[in-house]
Amino acid sequence: MTTLGAVPQDDIDRLQARVNALEHERRHLLAVIEILQEIGGSLHFVDIVQAVARRLGEAFGLDRSSIFLTERGGRTVRLVASYEDPSIRNYVVDLDRYPELRQALQTGQTVHIDDVTTDTTLRHVRGALMTRRVKSITVVPITWRGAAIGAIFLRTFRDGAPFSDADVRFCQVVASLTARALRNAHRFERLQERKGEPAPLRSRERERAALVGYLRRLLDAFADREGPWVEDALAKASAEEIERLVGVTMAVLSQEATGR
Repeated sequence: MTTLGAVPQDDIDRLQARVNALEHERRHLLAVIEILQEIGGSLHFVDIVQAVARRLGEAFGLDRSSIFLTERGGRTVRLVASYEDPSIRNYVVDLDRYPELRQALQTGQTVHIDDVTTDTTLRHVRGALMTRRVKSITVVPITWRGAAIGAIFLRTFRDGAPFSDADVRFCQVVASLTARALRNAHRFERLQERKGEPAPLRSRERERAALVGYLRRLLDAFADREGPWVEDALAKASAEEIERLVGVTMAVLSQEATGR
């Protein structure tokens, strides 16, 4: 009969570490599903960025979870969502105060500062970060077609759980989902604009263009004819015939305007 010896402690530790890693991954997957469910049901960018900031803040128990978006050309950056202060919606930020945010937006690469007390780029704000007991900062760019259109900005507490490589990868997945949701919201807003007032406006512009073209060709045709312009000729035409010609003209213009 063979007796199994005691399991070495190293094997137990490795097994426990693996179990912990799987549990960590499970929580990440559940969080991704919850974020997808929430932002997938909205086509308004304010709801999307607020949901992402809140979900990440709750998932990691963060000091700060914020979403920044750049304007066209990247000259202005705005804070559009904040986990710790949901009332913030459209605040222009000074990138000189956020060198880590500037770096992420310029390079399109994730910036992770494991310990803010040792990073030289944060000397000017180290006192404020120490007061808030900040441990690490992670900035994940939100990119679309190779360009950074914004960033997810995360700060952990000094006495909180450290940000692992798996956590950073999870946030990169969330940033990718956020970029797609924002683009869908942008397309929806553009579609709504086209369905609203601008659509009749374009139709009226086509009518005017067709009218101008018609009158121009009509005047050219009269200019090519010989003989003086006699005002008395107008009196000889019947009112009914003029009305009929106007009706035919407007019918033609309507068809031209609709493109048929």
